[in-house]
Amino acid sequence: MNSFMFQNTTAIYFGEGQIAKIAESIPQNSKILLLYGGGSIKHNGVYEQAKEALVDHDWDEFGGIEPNPQYDTLMQAVEKIKKENFNFVLAVGGGSVIDGAKFVVAAAKYDGNDAWDILKKGIPVTDAMPLGCVLTLPATGSETNIGAVISKGNDKLVFTSPLVRPLFAVLDPKTTLSLSSRQISNGVIDAFIHVMEQYITYPVNAKVQDRFAEGLLLTLMEEGPKALENPKDMDARANIMFAATLALNGLIGSGVPQDWTTHMIGHELTGNFGIDHARTLSIILPAVLKKQRKQKEEKLLQYSERVLGITSASNDELIDQAIDRTVAFFKSMQAPTSLRDVDLKEKDIDTIIKSLEKHSRLKLGEHSDIDLSRSREILLLAL
Repeated sequence: MNSFMFQNTTAIYFGEGQIAKIAESIPQNSKILLLYGGGSIKHNGVYEQAKEALVDHDWDEFGGIEPNPQYDTLMQAVEKIKKENFNFVLAVGGGSVIDGAKFVVAAAKYDGNDAWDILKKGIPVTDAMPLGCVLTLPATGSETNIGAVISKGNDKLVFTSPLVRPLFAVLDPKTTLSLSSRQISNGVIDAFIHVMEQYITYPVNAKVQDRFAEGLLLTLMEEGPKALENPKDMDARANIMFAATLALNGLIGSGVPQDWTTHMIGHELTGNFGIDHARTLSIILPAVLKKQRKQKEEKLLQYSERVLGITSASNDELIDQAIDRTVAFFKSMQAPTSLRDVDLKEKDIDTIIKSLEKHSRLKLGEHSDIDLSRSREILLLAL
């Protein structure tokens, strides 16, 4: 196991009715800006619960944060914060709203001329407003981690800072009951591939992290189809919600090599073609596993045995079956598994490669051995 430092300071309030906890989690003298997305929280009861919890606080709201949060929209929230002297941000929504809120709390304290430099130039965040969140769509794990993905036009970039980790996160599975089947599918797929990015690399004798990762994968494969078949299954919703949080809270990635090739290529698919983030991942991961099967052989064999229960075959056959079973799982979750499934063709690969080059995504993977040529080969396998 590699050396690491792990710390996660987000307080989690899990369970039905826990939105009320925000009343005691935000200082009484705070002036709060509540951020949300397209307005679904005003139809599913979440907004009313938040409003009731904030009855004794000074607060206002800002809505309209996109599924891939856009810089220009977020900067409008930043201007409102500065103009009206807000000093606390409460994000209510899914990962995009929470990611957007992370940028807002950093940008509101940024001293430079252009806050986009936090992402474009990697300028370190040195100060940020306090942030809390109420999660309504389990997927990204953003509610307890330090990362965010922000878009500006076709550019979709990542920044990280411990200063934007939420102080608290409310996880009430009941808030997910109004999600569409596509949103359920996207959330499960996103969480599943977060785990795979940290697990299917190469062994470093990190037994605790591996077992946690395998448990999360098994849970998502078991509970995901249940949530699609019976959307009112609260046990499935609860297990999915907590699994998605644990998939990217820093624990299973501590002391182990990580990949993230699927995500980096996937970001370019979203940025250029508007494909849902999770659906880009279900398209790209099988191709990455096929192309990198030798580099990932030991962990693919471990995955086939411990997660999928496949043991009696040659190594090559085990890996083939593992990849096939993973694709079958994605299909059971009603997700695309090839570029052709989303109406992309070989000619579109050039656009993706140019974007990878533009964003300096030139040495991907746990071995940094995936250059643009290899990325193209992965995309060809994904057709």
